[in-house]
Amino acid sequence: MDRLQTLEIFVAVADAESFTAGARVLGMSAPSVTRGINALESHLGARLFTRTTRRVRLTDIGTRYLEDARRILAELQAADDGVSGAATRPTGLLRITCPTEFGRIHVMPLVMEYLDTYPDMRADIVMVDRVVNMIEEGFDIAVRIGALPSSGLTALRVGSVRRVVCGAPDYFARYGTPITLEALATQRIITTTTLNNSKEWRFGSEREQTIRIRPRLTVSSIAACIEAARTGWGITRVLSYQVGEDLEAGRLQTVLESLEPPPLPIHLLHSEGRGAVAKVRTFLDLAAKRLRDTAVLDTPG
Repeated sequence: MDRLQTLEIFVAVADAESFTAGARVLGMSAPSVTRGINALESHLGARLFTRTTRRVRLTDIGTRYLEDARRILAELQAADDGVSGAATRPTGLLRITCPTEFGRIHVMPLVMEYLDTYPDMRADIVMVDRVVNMIEEGFDIAVRIGALPSSGLTALRVGSVRRVVCGAPDYFARYGTPITLEALATQRIITTTTLNNSKEWRFGSEREQTIRIRPRLTVSSIAACIEAARTGWGITRVLSYQVGEDLEAGRLQTVLESLEPPPLPIHLLHSEGRGAVAKVRTFLDLAAKRLRDTAVLDTPG
C-alpha cells in the first residue's frame, strides 16, 4: 500500500470517525483500511487515532497531521487537474459549507442542479451554524452571511438579507401590532439559540437602538421557532430568507420595518482567486446567477 493511498485512507477515517464507514467511502474492505492506518502509524512512530468500541477519534498529533494530509492531497489533485484537463472540465469532489437553513432552502437545489449538469462531479455539503476554517477543514466553497473579516479568501457577493421581526396575522389580531420598541418588549417573544443567544436585540441603521428582551420560549431549532410563530403563539426575529415563502403567502407578516438594522450581505468564499479550477469556477458561476435572481435575497444594502 503506497503512501498516497494511506493518506487517502487516513483522511477518510478521520472524516467518518470510523474505520468501517471510511472503508465504505473508499470502496475498500475494513481490514484493508485498518492495515493502512496501522502501517501509517508505524511509519510515523505516532498514534493518529484513539479507538473505542463505539468510535474513532483523532489524537492531538492526528489532528495536526490531518491538516497537512488534506493540503498534500489537494495539491496533488490540482497538479493532476492541470495535466488531465480538469482545469477546464469539472470533475472530482466539491466540498461546500453553509448555514443550516440557507443550505436546506437554497444550496441543496443549486447543488442538485450542478450535479445534473456535470455528471463527473460529486458533492459533499456540510451545513453548520458556525464559521469553519475552510483551509483546515478542506472546503472548496463557503457561504457566509454577514460582514466578512479580513482574510486571504476571495469573496463573491450574491445578495443580502434582512433581520425581521415577524408573526402570524392571528397573533397580531389578538395581541396587537407593536409599532415601538417599548411595545415589542411586552410581546410573547420566541427566540432560537442557533441565531443569537443574546438577550438584546439591536435596531436602527443611522442611530442604533437596543432593547432587552425576555423570551417566553427559546428553542434550539430555527425551523421550530418559525413554526411556533406560524401557529400564532408568539413573534420571533429571524433572517428574511428563512421566512420568505411565509411572508409571500401571508402566513407571517413583518413589523417594525423602519427600525430594522442594515441588511446582511451574502458571500460565496473560495481560496483559489481567478485561477480557480473548473469545479469551483463552474459552481460559482451557476450559484451566483441563481442566488442573484432569487427575489428574497435581493435586498438593497
